Amino acid sequence: MARYGEEYAAWKRGEPVRRGGGELETETADRAAPVVLRHAELLPDDGTLVVVSHGGAIRTAIGRILGLESHHWESLGGLANCCWSILGEGARGWRLMEHNAGTLPEPVLGDDD
Repeated sequence: MARYGEEYAAWKRGEPVRRGGGELETETADRAAPVVLRHAELLPDDGTLVVVSHGGAIRTAIGRILGLESHHWESLGGLANCCWSILGEGARGWRLMEHNAGTLPEPVLGDDD
């Protein structure tokens, strides 16, 4: 609080903040979302794209891809470590199908007997 009290207070008010001099959330989304969409366009019809990144970058990219206003991105909540979100393309655009998921529907078995 002593070092970044003003930035923290602005962030809590919902104002754009360059945390530690880094990117604004909108700048992160401007950088990340087009990359995800470009790679998604290259997939075959039954393909799956896996994107691995920092939870904040994923959240902002999801918000941008879904067409949410940036002040609503926080409502998506952050991703816990080793969790994922699933987006699917529907008739009217992208949909959030799962968010902050962390358990697999079926056990993943190795080659061990």
